[in-house]
Amino acid sequence: MRPFMRTALSMSRLISAHSFHLKSNSTPIISQSSRSLRIPLFNLPQGVYRPNSSSEFRWFCSKSRIAAATMQNRESISYLTQKEAAEVDEILMGPLGFSVDQLMELAGLSVATSIAGVYKVNEYKRVLVICGPGNNGGDGLVAARHLFHFGYNPSICYPKRTPKPLYAGLVTQLESLSVPFVSVEDLPSDLSKDFDIIIDAIFGFSFHGAPRPPFNDLIQRLVSLNEYKEAKQRFPVVVSVDIPSGWHVEEGDISDSSFKPDMLVSLTAPKLCAKRFHGPHHFLGGRFVPPSIVSKFNLHLPPYPGTAMCVRIGKPPQVDIAALRENYISPEFVEDNVEADPIHQFRKWFDEAIAANLREPNAMSLSTATSDGKPSSRMVLLKGFDEYGFVWYTNYGSRKAHDLAENPRASLLFFWDGLNRQVRVEGTVQKVSEEESEQYFHSRPRGSQLGAIVSPQSSVVPGRHFLIDKFKELEDRYSNGSLIPKPKYWGGYRLKPETFEFWQGQPSRLHDRLRYSPCEIEGKKVWKVERLAP
Repeated sequence: MRPFMRTALSMSRLISAHSFHLKSNSTPIISQSSRSLRIPLFNLPQGVYRPNSSSEFRWFCSKSRIAAATMQNRESISYLTQKEAAEVDEILMGPLGFSVDQLMELAGLSVATSIAGVYKVNEYKRVLVICGPGNNGGDGLVAARHLFHFGYNPSICYPKRTPKPLYAGLVTQLESLSVPFVSVEDLPSDLSKDFDIIIDAIFGFSFHGAPRPPFNDLIQRLVSLNEYKEAKQRFPVVVSVDIPSGWHVEEGDISDSSFKPDMLVSLTAPKLCAKRFHGPHHFLGGRFVPPSIVSKFNLHLPPYPGTAMCVRIGKPPQVDIAALRENYISPEFVEDNVEADPIHQFRKWFDEAIAANLREPNAMSLSTATSDGKPSSRMVLLKGFDEYGFVWYTNYGSRKAHDLAENPRASLLFFWDGLNRQVRVEGTVQKVSEEESEQYFHSRPRGSQLGAIVSPQSSVVPGRHFLIDKFKELEDRYSNGSLIPKPKYWGGYRLKPETFEFWQGQPSRLHDRLRYSPCEIEGKKVWKVERLAP
């Protein structure tokens, strides 16, 4: 086996397609909600991409449509040759000033988040990471550390350790977490019994020749797992980092080793061999390379969603929808431990949703109905809550506003997926005061204020250009920073709660459901707590 070396240390490999598809920077800002029961939530920033002109917006939409099409057709995505991949690394770690440890950290995080997005920790907890002696092995060590913090139980097989301080430091970090290192000799010959996920971080795109001991044997053990796939038995899934080990970087599995990983996490851009990858999950990892490299190599890559460190390439595999299920693992939610006042209980759960860093914990489904009972639902953002109720803002000409004018009753539903929790709130609705609406309106970003004026919500408009042109016109009118008047047709609603239900997911569908309903005891209004069958 020829030495595993790279002319340029290649832990970069991560392209920000986001910077390729946007003409100007757009930074998503996740709303943060007030933790005080009495303080409303209307001081929250809302991060949106704001084009500078209608033509720029149309350019942006065009590029977004192209990107969406690229996701569905992997042949239109850029693939790098071995030479190009090495050249990208040289530029990143030369004139662009990236260090090896920075790039390795981002690569390993991308691998870990790709795995966590597909193979849920409650079903695929036991992970074996097989690390080679070079930077690909370093990716695996970093990924193992992140997976540990994600709740997985990683083990490391690292037979040819690299003595450089960077790698020694990664080993020390893992040892400090009590992550076990397993020798080749101590690994079971049949890997299917002890592991749910096996990460192939052995060889990267700089590898040449045929694998030598002990890696040839390790790769063969991975190949032997195909027997379980063919027999449709439970088997560990295999995830390859950047290149399936032993494959030719450009031509694929030319040695006919039958090594067929279930997931490939490409870094920077897919290498040519990835065209021959036919597993169910192909991801691109990372997002940090500047537009100069994208332009130089004429890269066409799918955009990263939100703040994700990885993005799927191609269509996800077809699944049996009826077989999709989660077995929730949560602390018990019992009557002895709940707050007597449901608003206080809501506040407690809401604060925990914020502490868990869930995305938009104030998002809620608002359900309304017409006078003849025709229902409709939509997602809105909670902007304040206290003992008087739950507040949101909207256009008084919208469909929900028309529904509430006919039938002033509604329900709210909060779903906090990361905590396996739901909260339902039902009650009567009335408008907040004009003063309160005015105060909230002028606390919003100026772009949001203009958007409220521009949009005749729920009305038919001739096209998006209609909204953008009106927005630009208003933006020019108020470019001097003068006060933007709140329109009379825009304001808030408050739902006064009559019933609460708190739901906590539990194993085997034996979920906890506690309902609060008002009652009187000795002439005093109190809340009665009852358990409902799941």
